[in-house]
Amino acid sequence: MDDLNINWFPGHMTKALRMMRANLKLVDVVIELLDARIPVSSANPVMNELLEGKPRVIALNKADLADPEWTKQWIKTFHDQGLQVVALDSMTGKGTKALVSQVEQLGNAKARKLVDRGVNPRAVRAMILGIPNVGKSSLINKLNGVHVANAANKPGVTRGKQWIKIGRNLELLDTPGVLWPKFEDPVVGFRLAITGAIKDDIYDIEKVMVHMLTLLREQYSQRLIERYKLTLPLPEDATALLELIGRRRGCLRSGGIVDYEKTRRLILKEFRDTKLGTFTLDRPE
Repeated sequence: MDDLNINWFPGHMTKALRMMRANLKLVDVVIELLDARIPVSSANPVMNELLEGKPRVIALNKADLADPEWTKQWIKTFHDQGLQVVALDSMTGKGTKALVSQVEQLGNAKARKLVDRGVNPRAVRAMILGIPNVGKSSLINKLNGVHVANAANKPGVTRGKQWIKIGRNLELLDTPGVLWPKFEDPVVGFRLAITGAIKDDIYDIEKVMVHMLTLLREQYSQRLIERYKLTLPLPEDATALLELIGRRRGCLRSGGIVDYEKTRRLILKEFRDTKLGTFTLDRPE
């Protein structure tokens, strides 16, 4: 994947990092929201330094899009590292009660210490951190029961700081999605791109789809065969496979020429919509 050079770090992300540093002292617990399909690739390495031992809960969002068996393995891996972790689906709300419970348990320990020092009791304060399009706003909206945060199925929507009251004992600080200045591993950039963490107009979709089709052919050929009504043997060349799928799905221009761009975007959308099944691209090993 050395031909891929994907990076996206717009100016507002630098401002967001400064805001996070300034507000960390205000919160008791950090919720680090990761994409369950890519728990490693969606973990911002800047956060380990930024959090400096702050209590945190790992929330594996979009678990409905990930392979459930690998999600179980990831939960065990995080537990083995001494971390609190919960799998959830912020769109349906599955797992959100468990998340709130874990956050309140961690936060109450600090609250008790403050009360012992004579500080008036207050709600647990938590900050939600995560990369763009990982589902922070959708999670807050589901927890709160009303539309309070800007949510959209595209990266880079939430820009400002928002405190949101959740129930009686929890206040959440939403923050903008933040990536990091340079992806040292091109595989990370590739996985962030195909899962929607990076705007589609930022990277070369032609190069990305070559690698994606190669991955699907090598590891998930049966899914391609079933979805696009293909037959074995599948073409080894990614462009030939793209053309075959384009013809099967009728992505044609006048004269019967395959519309490659339309076909690429069709496959990418169906991958993200789980029409090709659930995927976990990062593995614990």
